[in-house]
Amino acid sequence: MTTSSREGAPPASVDVWHDRDDRVVRVRLARPKANVLDADMVAQLREAFGVVARDGHVKAVVLDAAGPHFSFGASIEEHLPDAVAGMLAGFHALILEMLACPVPVLVAVRGNCLGGGLELASAGTLLFAAPDARLGQPEILLGVFAPVASCILPERMGQQAADELLLSGAHIAADDGLRLGLVAAVADDPEAAALAWYDTHLAGKSAAALRLAVTAARGPFVDRIRARLTEVEHLYLTDLMSTHDALEGLTAFLEKRPAQWKDG
Repeated sequence: MTTSSREGAPPASVDVWHDRDDRVVRVRLARPKANVLDADMVAQLREAFGVVARDGHVKAVVLDAAGPHFSFGASIEEHLPDAVAGMLAGFHALILEMLACPVPVLVAVRGNCLGGGLELASAGTLLFAAPDARLGQPEILLGVFAPVASCILPERMGQQAADELLLSGAHIAADDGLRLGLVAAVADDPEAAALAWYDTHLAGKSAAALRLAVTAARGPFVDRIRARLTEVEHLYLTDLMSTHDALEGLTAFLEKRPAQWKDG
């Protein structure tokens, strides 16, 4: 199937099809080159992961992106006050559905994987990165912070390394991500590497056993992220979005000018 087959739907932002005798669901961000994660793309991703949850024969998901970059991040326009609550609700629901996905989610990343793009990628099970991948959370440069990454990255790569990304807004290379434990493997063809990992480690396994093993292995991790994300979303909407600097940073980015901070 592809999301473009939905009757009355807008053009697909996500392509979905089956691979490996229908045992692997391929999910591809399909709006290059930026692959911006707006509400429409998030809705289509949630639909795709719903297919996986309902199909007991599927053994894995491979998530990748069309074009030279995985994603530049979430829509800045949807971070503005009149849209941000709905945007966070939808995006955080997607992240929690990915984290609780009953099969391994193998993510293949090329080029820029920034902001919401890295949050999406880090919600997968294993991340395979091309040598040119740039991984970062630049939200702090816009006067905001990254709710999902604030919860997931300390779990995935340790508190100190997560702090460096979250507080500096800098990015790291694929090799640094590998060293820090965020990236499972660096490969010239990360999609092929993800599929090869499936072929070697998952193809011969029982789908029922895999689903239960995923639940057993990731259950406590998912519970911690779910509880913490609720708190952090509240911090973002109630405290951060009441500041001058959050709106100023977002507006300055859209207007392509330097932000004028008031520190409040």
